[in-house]
Amino acid sequence: MSDESAVAEAQALRAAILAAPLETSNFGEIPDAGVLYVPPSHLKALRLDAHVVVGGRGVGKSFWTAVLQTEALRKLLGSAAAELAGVHVRLGFANAENIAHYPNADLFAAFLDTGGDPYDLWRAVVVRWVAEMSAQEIPRQSWLETVAWLKSKPEEASRLMQQPRSWRGLIVFDALDRTSNVWQRMDDIVRGLLRAVLWLKTFPGLSAKVFLREDQAERTVFNFPDASKLTATKAELTWARHDLHGLLWQRLINAPSPHGERMRAVCPHSDQAGIWRVADEMKIESEAQRKAFERLAGPWMGRDKRRGVPYTWSVSHLADGQGRTSPRSFLAAIRQAAEDCAGRYPNHDLALHYESIKRGIQKASEIRVQEIAEDYPWVPEVLSALKGMNVPSEFDAVVTRWAAKFPDGPKSIPSDRLPAQHAERGWEGLREDLQRLGLIETKKDGRIDMPDLYRVGFGLGRKGGVKPRN
Repeated sequence: MSDESAVAEAQALRAAILAAPLETSNFGEIPDAGVLYVPPSHLKALRLDAHVVVGGRGVGKSFWTAVLQTEALRKLLGSAAAELAGVHVRLGFANAENIAHYPNADLFAAFLDTGGDPYDLWRAVVVRWVAEMSAQEIPRQSWLETVAWLKSKPEEASRLMQQPRSWRGLIVFDALDRTSNVWQRMDDIVRGLLRAVLWLKTFPGLSAKVFLREDQAERTVFNFPDASKLTATKAELTWARHDLHGLLWQRLINAPSPHGERMRAVCPHSDQAGIWRVADEMKIESEAQRKAFERLAGPWMGRDKRRGVPYTWSVSHLADGQGRTSPRSFLAAIRQAAEDCAGRYPNHDLALHYESIKRGIQKASEIRVQEIAEDYPWVPEVLSALKGMNVPSEFDAVVTRWAAKFPDGPKSIPSDRLPAQHAERGWEGLREDLQRLGLIETKKDGRIDMPDLYRVGFGLGRKGGVKPRN
């Protein structure tokens, strides 16, 4: 291939990346069938008998919630599709408010303030759904009225739940961190929900699926009798490196014309009912998958092999402290790399320049830091105190920075929602919280390290690592 034709192909592939649907945030909208990609490890999570599904930010909890609501998409779920066929799916809680179907945070707060048990409120959500599907009238002017009926007419409620049904149902609960800004209250609410799910299991044909963040699942929410019946069904949403690359190509080959055609010339694929699907060899760690990414980014992260391989480098440098990379971070980094390359290296003979991939990591890190700030407002307060430091670093040096910014100790760290959980145990408790969230890791020699995903965004340095933005 001549230099001119190589540059022309690189520009076409770069334009295709920029045209592809690489955004993964989901706020309840129905995903397009072309972006649907099911890692084999997620199939267990989508089955009816997986009542508790655990995953971090950006791994697909809200995405799968949206998919499960949509019959046309459920039919595309491979081996999980058969048992979901004909199932009526209802949202029991989600990002978007729907006061007719489930309470909001204000209602939970008022209910708990009067001594109410969240278990009863969640059962009211289920009973309203079953009554509606069974065309039976129950009190529903307010959630308090439905709860009062449930508790004052237990026999009527039991008959409603036990009656024969001509339908099967699945009720899905997502975004439960939106139920309260206080950890202890959120724990009570989630624990009540899990007790209600256990109750629901006793009725044939009715199932529930609860999507939880890891920090919710690791707390005391399973402290109730027979909780092991739920934890035994727990599934986790994880993404291996080959899953992330498979997802990327699934989205690239479904870019709008003519860009999708350009990517399909690179990626083995098939046509499934009018939707382009990556071939099986593109879903596993294979020579085909590696070679396809090499067409976009080349063999090395520099002029020779000493700098690493883009195929592995692009994923590993986006991992958190527990070694996990989210699809949202990976796709954001690839898109930003294409934008950067178009602006800085428009005549480069590859779609993605290795320096642009590094800047893609910078952008993904900034996005991740913004997400962390939304979920845990105390984290930026704490980690911004370390700006300019190099990692790995002695823990004493980290504590010195923290103590200078918060002389009254960890309990004085400001946070308007979900503060550091173990602040009462001092700086060691704070380290434990940060480590559990994957923000830092403690090396064998006791030094504190921080993965590039967060290090870059919070402005810390590392010898020979990706530099933070100025």
